[in-house]
Amino acid sequence: MTIGELSNMYDDGPGPRTLTVVRQERSLGAGRDLELGLELLARVKTGDIGPTLRLYRPAPTVAFGQRDTRLPGFEAAARACRANGFEPLVRRAGGRAAAYHEGALVVDHLQPDADAIAGSKTRFGFFGELFAEVLRSVGVQAAVGEIPGEYCPGEFSVHGTDPADGGRRVKLVGTAQRVVAGGWLFSSVIVVENSAPIRKVLTDSYAALGLDWNPATAGAVDDLVPGVDVAAVENALLATYAGHAVLEAASFSSLGA
Repeated sequence: MTIGELSNMYDDGPGPRTLTVVRQERSLGAGRDLELGLELLARVKTGDIGPTLRLYRPAPTVAFGQRDTRLPGFEAAARACRANGFEPLVRRAGGRAAAYHEGALVVDHLQPDADAIAGSKTRFGFFGELFAEVLRSVGVQAAVGEIPGEYCPGEFSVHGTDPADGGRRVKLVGTAQRVVAGGWLFSSVIVVENSAPIRKVLTDSYAALGLDWNPATAGAVDDLVPGVDVAAVENALLATYAGHAVLEAASFSSLGA
């Protein structure tokens, strides 16, 4: 799948393909923000809501994977998160611990799909390229692929290269998805501003878990392109989507959350 095929993902019958954009103006709290995504996915499955893009800036959170909870240092890692001002949570999807805060943009794309399971891996590649395109539009030398030593390593992570040092690459976007019969939720976190607290909490929590990683791989968009903020990245994201679908804004209250 290529970026030009994005419109195929909004096949809601004859006429313009539409995607409802909902801006959540403030975090509901780390745990509630994650829960709401799953609740909305259940409503997609039943047809209560259609294709939706939910955007918000999260509270300081470290989302651990299920495997992390089975390590002897998990409780110590959770304490380290709290000591750094981050809420430790356990997500249902796999992977290792990932950290984010209000300097990040969370993008939850919810989509009805009668054959949701079949396209799960294709979506990882597709959205990786989508977010790389978004970041390139704000000046980042962005690409898709795991970088050595990254936190929460993934084949479809999006990273950026330091323009002053071609050997330095930092992870900027992590992705995860939940698939149910009848729909999917593809959730992405773009780290845009203020990477130092994220690097610190990951250093402390990974040390407690006994996991090796390279702290230099944790960064933010503004480390590579100074001056870029969350609003600029959100605008770039919507501009990219708007090239392939009709975007219709709706209030957060329209979700009944």
